[in-house]
Amino acid sequence: MFVIACILTMFIVYLLKGKLSEDDPDKGQLTLEAGYLAIKDMITSIIGEHGYRHLPVVATFAILILVSNLMGQFPLFMSPTASVNVTFALGISSFVYYNYVGIAENGPIGHLRHFAGPRLPFMIAIFITPLIFAIELISNSIRPMTLGVRLFANMFADEQVFIQITNLFPPFTQVLVPLVLTVLGVFVAVVQAFVFTLLSLIYIGEVSHAPHDEHHADEHHG
Repeated sequence: MFVIACILTMFIVYLLKGKLSEDDPDKGQLTLEAGYLAIKDMITSIIGEHGYRHLPVVATFAILILVSNLMGQFPLFMSPTASVNVTFALGISSFVYYNYVGIAENGPIGHLRHFAGPRLPFMIAIFITPLIFAIELISNSIRPMTLGVRLFANMFADEQVFIQITNLFPPFTQVLVPLVLTVLGVFVAVVQAFVFTLLSLIYIGEVSHAPHDEHHADEHHG
């Protein structure tokens, strides 16, 4: 199902893209542009303008998870994100990426240093900094699990609620009840894709910083 979700994601983006036009964009292009602007605004508001370079990865998370979540609303399909294997893989991917960003921008030592919290006076830092470092290290280490469990639990629960509630009602309501639950399912799918993307952005924002304008700094110093 996850392989199908990946193929569907590429096909949907290709279909919406269509023939790009600045003068007369079609509805698919407008939809794609609206999604692009929404994700870009999230990135700039959380990370800053320099975070734009992370848009391909973040947008891939957002669209792929949304498509995976929505697949469960169609007959003969199930949401890949209702499987803990898929959600843990997504959580690990997010974890690896933001740590890669942290190491690439700050170096291995600098990346570890941010776990130690703010700089404190020496006598206070002796006692407080190791404690902060241990807490932050543990907190970051369990993030793949918390990301995966949150997404899995909500999508699995959504599918189970749909099945169980539908079976409780008599046959003549088998059209109306699934319709109402489908609306709820779409809402849950959108919210969970948003939450995963938002948390990933927050984690990237913790380790990513605007580059210093070294050229301008040299001129000012001179």
